[in-house]
Amino acid sequence: MSKNLKNSNCSFCGRHSNEVENFIEGAGGVLICNHCIESANDILKEKVKFQRENAIPKFNFPKPSEIKRTLDQYVIGQDDAKIILSVSVYNHYKRIFSNKESDDVELEKSNILLIGPTGTGKTLLARTLANILKVPFAIADATTLTEAGYVGDDVETLLLNLIQNADYDVAKAEKGIIFIDEIDKITRKSESRSITRDVSGEGVQQALLKILEGTRSGIPPKGGRKHPEQKLLYLDTKNILFIVGGAFEGLEKIVAQRMKKSSIGFTSEPVLKIEDSYLLLKQVEPDDLVKYGFIPEIVGRLPVITSLHDLDVDALINILLEPKNAIIKQYEKLLGLDGVQLVVEDDALHAIALEAKKRKTGARALRSIVEEILIPVMFSLPDTPEINKVIIHKECITQKAKPTFDYIKEKKAE
Repeated sequence: MSKNLKNSNCSFCGRHSNEVENFIEGAGGVLICNHCIESANDILKEKVKFQRENAIPKFNFPKPSEIKRTLDQYVIGQDDAKIILSVSVYNHYKRIFSNKESDDVELEKSNILLIGPTGTGKTLLARTLANILKVPFAIADATTLTEAGYVGDDVETLLLNLIQNADYDVAKAEKGIIFIDEIDKITRKSESRSITRDVSGEGVQQALLKILEGTRSGIPPKGGRKHPEQKLLYLDTKNILFIVGGAFEGLEKIVAQRMKKSSIGFTSEPVLKIEDSYLLLKQVEPDDLVKYGFIPEIVGRLPVITSLHDLDVDALINILLEPKNAIIKQYEKLLGLDGVQLVVEDDALHAIALEAKKRKTGARALRSIVEEILIPVMFSLPDTPEINKVIIHKECITQKAKPTFDYIKEKKAE
């Protein structure tokens, strides 16, 4: 303490210089002692802690309308499903990042069930959502899952895949998305409980139920079976969003039968067209899923249900051309890197869409059809630099004809 501050008093607590170790002098000769500084520091720390614990955090996730606009760039049609997904996902992450549980209202997790034919975009919707939200994503086929202890993947494999895709950042993985496809293939074989083991049916549903509800699960970081010497990663699943999907063939008949019994106007032998099936699946209720073979507890953990309709020819043509990752755009780019222009005639696009409809695998068939035409071309193209244009016409699909080539015209000698 400098000599000129001896025999001084703290301007805040009044302590004499003999009672303190140091003073700090402010403007106008105001003095504060080390005791007051320490007290003020403690008060500020408590205030900051209180503000952090009680502040409403800033929620920066995209709005539902923004999520849908981005989905529109990658997934053609399915507007009803995209709206429901956008709202559900927005609410899910708003619930997580609100970081506060109301005393009178408990915000439950809204896992999502997608019902629709093969190739209608269920997987693509889930994957695109994860990309939009920049959260880890894992995908699994329910048909590969078995009860723990049996040959096959158990449900904890899903969590391990998510952790791996989050680069082993557990906190990040706990806010990720898991998509389980072919969920309709793990239904009970009948409504009555069987005394025999059903290792890929009800047993898997029971195992899935735990992680859908929210549990703290110990996972071997390198996979394989647990043993006492192995260090485990612990993952809390309460904030992981589960999206499950399946074709649910025959479910529309269960819905139609229920609606018939309710005297809503269905005949005893309803003729189910594609449009009728979609409208029926939009009316799915939890009891219909239980009749289909799900245990009631699983149905209760999938509160958001949305249906996807089969794709018509126009939708399939749009899928070929419009999305950011459209198949035709990709092959135009690939051939363009060899200096070759790809032209797909309108009647060829229509023929590709018709062939995809015949194969009954939705949009999945489009890529295989285009590849069947272009793989032989791309095999020989680097060896024929004189080709500058590849033209796909209708007969390439209907008659398995080869594409037409345009060649670089040689310059005439002067």
